[in-house]
This record gives sequence, structure tokens and C-alpha cells, in this order.
Amino acid sequence: MTAATLRDVLQPAARGGYAIAGLVVLGWEDAVAYVEAAEETGCPIILQAGPGCRKHTPVPVLGPMFRQLADQASVPVVCHIDHARSLDECREGIDHGFTSVMFDGSERPIEENIELTARISAEAANAGVSVEGEVGFVGYAEGKASAMTSVEEAALFDRESGADAIAISIGNVHLQTDADAVINFEHLRAIEDVTTMPLVLHGGSGIPADVRRELSAQSRVSKFNIGTELRQAFGAALRQSLKDNPSSFDRIELLKPVIPAMRQATVRVIRNLAVQAP
Repeated sequence: MTAATLRDVLQPAARGGYAIAGLVVLGWEDAVAYVEAAEETGCPIILQAGPGCRKHTPVPVLGPMFRQLADQASVPVVCHIDHARSLDECREGIDHGFTSVMFDGSERPIEENIELTARISAEAANAGVSVEGEVGFVGYAEGKASAMTSVEEAALFDRESGADAIAISIGNVHLQTDADAVINFEHLRAIEDVTTMPLVLHGGSGIPADVRRELSAQSRVSKFNIGTELRQAFGAALRQSLKDNPSSFDRIELLKPVIPAMRQATVRVIRNLAVQAP
């Protein structure tokens, strides 16, 4: 199946009462496990290369790797650049086969954020690539605090940016190891009232599973970024593999058990968000 865009998977999700998992990739084993999980559930996924992934592995390597997996999959797979903070980072992703890019202008004034997002949205549209933007700032569990998305700024961004989806900040936080985020439903409804695009929540691992399910079914939140809980599954499986194979020095053999463990964790995530999905 040909790699998909955010438009291809988020708009049906927003209409259908379910959400898509944006899965944080750090290496080959992650990506393989995620695609296997997508095929097991029959649901689309989004493979995401964030700043850490791109620092570890160059985009010209990641693009073909993601596309190889996506093009051979039996379900739609979006190949996504996450948290690009410059237009050049977005362009590099477009040039190397990614089908979606996120321009993160969340720490810029809203006028500049919209202007830059609109520029990359126009370029991306010409290449058949989708764009995610961010309004407000989703903070980090051990770093900078969040800034709640302004309803007025979200409305302006929705009208003028040309993006395909908006990431918002309503209590979600990046890199939480415990699922105890408190989502502001009232603020979400206010944002939904003045926007039309599918909405995205970063820091999905910090949101309790029952809350993710409720949001998937009953709101326009159509994409949850999931990373930390899957990295925890990776770490646990790798530690067990090292314990079980104390004399092994073959990284391929040591990493092999990680793939089924991550696949199982990812299946749980996808099915929780799928709700009413086919």
C-alpha cells in the first residue's frame, strides 16, 4: 500500500469517532514492531521521526526506511517528521520521502507561527505532503512548563495557516512516565467550537488510557503521539533479553525479542484509540 498523508487518515478518524496513533520511532526495531501492530489490528498508523531520532539517524536514511515499511504494509502508514522547528527541516523531510511534516512554531509569536506554517503548507501541498502545526506549547515533564492553547489563536491558525492538523495544549505533557495528566475538557470544547481541523495531542503516554479512549470517541482529537510508554516496553524487553542471554554479544540476537514485546504494547495502544474504527 502506498504511504499515506495525515489528511488521508485523520479526516476519516475525526468523522468516525476514533483516533490514530502517532508512534515515536528511534530505530529499526521500533518501526518494524509498529507496522506489524498496525497490520495485526487493521488500523492506520503514523511513524514519527522526532528530533532525537533525526539526530541519531540522518533524514536521508530515515526517509527511505520509513517508505520501505509503509509501501509494503497492508494498511495506511504515514511517514511523519515531528517537531521540525525550521522550514529547512521540513523541506529535508519532503525531499527524502516523508509524506507529512510538523512545523513546530509553538514558541514563536502567533503571527510568525501562522506565516511560517502557511509557507511550508503551500510547499508541502505542491509535493502531496501534509502539515501539522502547533498552537500553545506542550511542555515537558522534566523541562519547560506548558502554555495552554489560546482559543482565539487556535481559531486564527485554523483559518489562516493552511495546515492539515493542529497540535494543542490542554493539560498534556511530553515525556511523562506516569499516566496522570489532567485534560481540560472545557477548554478542548472551546477550541473545537472555533476550529475545523483534526486536533492532535502530544504527550499521549501521560494521558490515562480511558481518557484517551473517551477523547477518541467523543472529540475531534484524532491523533495521539505515543512514545514514552513504548520506550518503557522496549527497555523492559531489552533488559530481559540481556538477562536471558548473558554471554551473547550479537546485537541482532539481543534485540530480536524487543520486536514482539513492542508489537504487543503497540497493539494495545492502537485498539484503545480505534474505538469505532473499521
